[in-house]
This record gives sequence, structure tokens and C-alpha cells, in this order.
Amino acid sequence: MMPLGRRMGAEFIGTFWLVFGGCGAAVLAAAFPNLGIGFLGVALAFGLTVLTMVYAIGHISGGHMNPAVTVGLVVGKRFPASERLQYMIAQVLGAIAGAAVLYVIASGKPGFEAGGFATNGFSEHSPGGYSLGASLLVEIVVTFMFLMIILGATDRRAPQGFAAIAIGLGLTLANLVAIPVTNASVNPARSTGPAFFAGGWALQQLWLFWLAPIVGAVLAGLIYPLVAAERRHVAPVERPAWPESDIRTPV
Repeated sequence: MMPLGRRMGAEFIGTFWLVFGGCGAAVLAAAFPNLGIGFLGVALAFGLTVLTMVYAIGHISGGHMNPAVTVGLVVGKRFPASERLQYMIAQVLGAIAGAAVLYVIASGKPGFEAGGFATNGFSEHSPGGYSLGASLLVEIVVTFMFLMIILGATDRRAPQGFAAIAIGLGLTLANLVAIPVTNASVNPARSTGPAFFAGGWALQQLWLFWLAPIVGAVLAGLIYPLVAAERRHVAPVERPAWPESDIRTPV
């Protein structure tokens, strides 16, 4: 296993790219006159950042890039609890760094205001005016499903080599559902980076975008092992039904 410092560095870089690429698409390209990429383009941008970074750093750090993912993997017994805080710190710092670079670029345009800096919000700050309850629920559900995809795609019984594609497309779909409601968090670090620079209401509402994704991730970490656990076959001692090497340990 890679030293913890190198893995934290990989998480920093991966989360930097997620925020710079995903939020950058939202801030710079979503509403560009006559050529804007809209919700679909922004959702795809977030999916592509994760897809590319899972291939780039997955073999180094696991490619979490998201405190909720780290928590969900801890609950699902896929990641050591003793390293969760270090990963989460690296992810938040990477998100703030990505937002900082994006802020410098975006502020180079006359009339730029940080208030709409790809921040997440509810009620009057929801893109569609959705309530706190609706925003809380959508973030819990989409993060739950995102973690179920991660846990399933990285299961040792799943087809090998395709996890990044499933995870990236899963995040794209989660964003397509949640962007109209909350501007789509699914990731506390992704929400923290832009809020750090937008300030005001974005920081006041940030609590929801830590709480809801982590709740969804914890639920997935608890439920996936129950759904996916292999049934252990017990053969008679005197006549083994198959070679011992074929007996798998439950996930």
C-alpha cells in the first residue's frame, strides 16, 4: 500500500480536478451565450472528472475525492476508519484549491459575482425553489445510490476494469436529478470549496450538504453488504463439494 502522505496527495489532486472541472463547467460554460452546455453538460462534466480521476489515482488512493464516499467505505468495511479524517482533510483542501483557481479565472470577467459561484442551496437559493425538506431528501437519495454504485462496481465479483465508467456515469445521473433542486452536491467537499469563496448564505446552508450526503453514504455502507453478501456453502467434511480454493469469503 502507498504511504498515507502520497495517498492524501492523490486525493487532493483528484478533488481539485473534480471541483475545478465540474464547478468550472457550471460557472464558465453552462450559460455561455448561444453555446451554453446547460444542466446536461454540467452533469456530464462532473461525471467525467470522477471517471478520469478514478483511472488516474484509483490505484494510488482508491479515488474517493469525496468525504461521503470515504465515510461510506468505512461503514461498508472497505476502508480503515483510522485514515478517514486524513482523507477528508485532503479532499476539502483540494476542493478549496480548485475553487480558488476557478475564482481567479471567473473574476477576470467584468460583472462577475461570487454569489452564484456553483454553490449549493435550498429554498430561495435552490435553482428551482425547492424546500429544505425536498433538498435534504434528494441529496440523501442520490448519494445513497452513488455509493451503492461505487460499492457494487468495486466488488471483487463485479466485472474488472469498468468501475470508473459506472461510477462516472452514476455521478452524471445523480447530478441530472439533483441540479434543479440543490445544484447537486453529492459531495461535501465539492460544496465547501465554492461556499468558501461565495460566503454569506452559501456558508450558512453548507450544513445540509455535509449532513445529507454523509447520511446517504452511511445508509449505503450498511445496506450494500446485506444485499450483496455471498451465501457460504458448507460441504460435508467427508466429501467436499468443490476445492477449498473456490470458497469465497463474503463481502
